[in-house]
Amino acid sequence: MKAFVVEKYGKDGVRAAEVPEPTVGDRDVLVKVSAASINPLDKMVRNGEFKQLLKYKAPFVLGHDVAGVVTRVGSAVRGIEVGDEVYARPRDLRVGGFAEFIAIDVDDVAPKPASLTLQEAAAVPLVALAAWQILVDRARVKPGQKVLIHAGAGGLGSTVIQLAKHLGATVATTTDTKTEELVRSLGADVVVDYTKEDFSTVLSGYDLVLDSLGGANLEKSLTVLKPGGLAISVVGPPDAGFAKQLGAPSFLGLVMNTLSRKIRRQAKALGVRYQFFFMQANGSQLRKLGALYDSGKLRPVIDSTFPFDRTLEAMAHVEQGRTKAGKVVVSMVPDNG
Repeated sequence: MKAFVVEKYGKDGVRAAEVPEPTVGDRDVLVKVSAASINPLDKMVRNGEFKQLLKYKAPFVLGHDVAGVVTRVGSAVRGIEVGDEVYARPRDLRVGGFAEFIAIDVDDVAPKPASLTLQEAAAVPLVALAAWQILVDRARVKPGQKVLIHAGAGGLGSTVIQLAKHLGATVATTTDTKTEELVRSLGADVVVDYTKEDFSTVLSGYDLVLDSLGGANLEKSLTVLKPGGLAISVVGPPDAGFAKQLGAPSFLGLVMNTLSRKIRRQAKALGVRYQFFFMQANGSQLRKLGALYDSGKLRPVIDSTFPFDRTLEAMAHVEQGRTKAGKVVVSMVPDNG
């Protein structure tokens, strides 16, 4: 089958290749891929940013989001059948959405939301799971709390805005002039145009800040939190909790804590908290999220769609910052470009 594989870590390390179809274990479903989508995590894994923690063996197929049709199921699989349309964020070390077929653990798969096309569904799993795990599992957001979401027009930001609003939070976001109308339509109550204003001078008293930019933006984010508030970053620096989540040796936890020492100290001095976040595959959560898409509480935001043979162009489109809003999808449908 045709796939896009990482042959070596680095910007030029991905190429199109013919690879064997994946083997199907007892708990696996084999999915004929209809569409996948691009995530910043694809670039990070391609560049080897997590190679001490995620031990991929090159060559491996890239791609963290997938939607498609089940063509085979393992002997221990229940509740998913051949012919079902599904979507998934396959677990780490078993990613591979940029291919014609992928074998996925049944625990990571969920029925595709009925209201979404396969292309729309492919844009959803990673960002929806991240939104759920940040807001519900990690921060336990309650009605009336104040949440600041940076880069609200992005794939993650646009999803977190919607879910935070559904949970009853007052939502602020940063974006630029071109996408202000979009983020308001998604539910943002307060919109800060970062080209005109510094969010840290106009916002205060927030319970949660979600940072996807890092650096100075993360440091300033600490200052808008109320005492005891939480800043979560999806771009780092990582902390010991990340190493523990991946089951890494304890010494790597110490390394991670060293990397995040500065920002954790800054947070402590302000009476607030900092955590790094790395999402996990979870099919049962995707089922809950699917119901929210079908009820209209959530909707995917798609920037553009590329045909499968232009997957490298789709990755470059995201990496070069040419995305205007939402996700970039790669479709197996030849004329969908």
